[in-house]
Amino acid sequence: MSEAERVAIREQLERILANPLFKNSKRYPNLLRYIVEHTLDGQKAELKERTLGVEVFARSPGYDTNADPIVRATAGEIRKRIALYYHEPGHESELRIDLAPGSYVPEFGPPVPASAVRPAVYAAEPSVTPDPVRQNWLRYGLAGVLVAAVAGALLYTKPWVGPSALSSFWAPVLDTPGAVLICVGQRQYRGSSPEFQQQNRSDIPRPQSAQSGPTDRTTVSELYYLGSQNVAMPDMMAITQLAGVLELNGKPYQIRGQSSTTFADLRNSPVILIGAFNNDWTLRLAGPLRFGFSRDGHYFWISDRRNPLDKSRGISYETPYLQLTEDYAVITRVHDATTQRMVVIAAGLTGYGTIAAGEFLSNPSYLEALSRTAPKNWASKNMQILISAKVINGNSGPPNVVDQYFW
Repeated sequence: MSEAERVAIREQLERILANPLFKNSKRYPNLLRYIVEHTLDGQKAELKERTLGVEVFARSPGYDTNADPIVRATAGEIRKRIALYYHEPGHESELRIDLAPGSYVPEFGPPVPASAVRPAVYAAEPSVTPDPVRQNWLRYGLAGVLVAAVAGALLYTKPWVGPSALSSFWAPVLDTPGAVLICVGQRQYRGSSPEFQQQNRSDIPRPQSAQSGPTDRTTVSELYYLGSQNVAMPDMMAITQLAGVLELNGKPYQIRGQSSTTFADLRNSPVILIGAFNNDWTLRLAGPLRFGFSRDGHYFWISDRRNPLDKSRGISYETPYLQLTEDYAVITRVHDATTQRMVVIAAGLTGYGTIAAGEFLSNPSYLEALSRTAPKNWASKNMQILISAKVINGNSGPPNVVDQYFW
C-alpha cells in the first residue's frame, strides 16, 4: 500500500468519526481508530480480542472475554454504524472502510459507483500481468457493494437514522473504562440501643444516618431484619432494569449497598445511584443540583433551587400506602465535579418513584420522547429529569415528565 493510499484512508477515517454515528461516543471511535492505525502500520497480528480489551478498554491482561464481551459488542456496533454511514446520502463516492463479521482487521476499498458490479470495467488485457493492488481494490469494492445491499435491506425494514436516544443517554457511562458501580440505598441499622430492644423486630425502621452501624454485639437476627444488609424490593426492581441496559451493551458492573460504598469507590468508576432518602450518596451528590430532595418531619418533597418555596411535588410518609396516589422522582446524569466521574441517579420520594425512574431509563420510548423536546446536543449535556408516576392500589404507573433541565 502506498503512502498516498494510507493518507486517503486516514482522511476517510476522520470523516467517519466526525459523523453523529460516532462523534457522540468514545468507545466506538477508540476501537475503530486503533484497528485502522494498526492495520496501516502492518500490525494486523495484534488485533485479537484480548489484546484489544487490554489496549483499548483498559482491561487486565487476564480478564475473562466471555464474562466481559466488550470488544465483540463494540465491534458489532461499529459494523452496523459503518453500514449506516455509507448508506447516508453524500457518502457514495467516499473511500470504503469496512469491518467484516468475525474479524477485527478492517478492510479498505475504493468508492462504490453504481456500475461497480460490472467486472468488465476492471478487465485487463490478456498480455498484461494482473496488478495485485488493483485486484484487492476490486475485491474490497465488490464486498462493499454487498455490505451496502445488506444495509439497504435493514434500512427498508427498520429506518435507523443514527444512535437511539437510549444509546445516547448511556454513552458517557458505557464509554468510560471500567465496571459501573451500582450503589443502592439501604435501610439504616439502629443497633442494639434501648429503643431497638423495645420495638418489634419485624418493624421496618426509618432511614437514619449512615454513621451508625452494627456493633460486635449485633446478632444475626438483628442484622437480618433491621440491618444494612437489606435492600428494598422497589430498589431491586430498578437495579434489574438498569443492569439489563448494561448487560445488553456488554458493560461490566458491580452492585454495592450505600453503607459499604466509600468516596474512593465513587472516584474509581462511573456510578449509578439508586434511591434517595435511603441513600446518603444520592443526597450528597444531588445536593448542589437544581432538583434535590428535602424533608420536614414526615413530609418529603422534590426541591427546586429556582423555586425553593414550592413543596407541591411531595408526599407525607404518614399516608397509608394504599392511599398514596402519586409519587415523584428525579433522574440525573451529570459529570460530578467532586468525584470527576459520570453519575446517574434514579431516585424517587418512595419506592414507586424509583421504579418509575428505572423504567424511564431502560425503555427506549421514554427517552425518544424526551429527545424530541430536549435542546440541541442534549446527549452531551448534564441533565435532570423530574418525573411523576401515578400509584394505584400500591402499584407504580408509567413515568411522566414534569420538568427537565439541561446544562
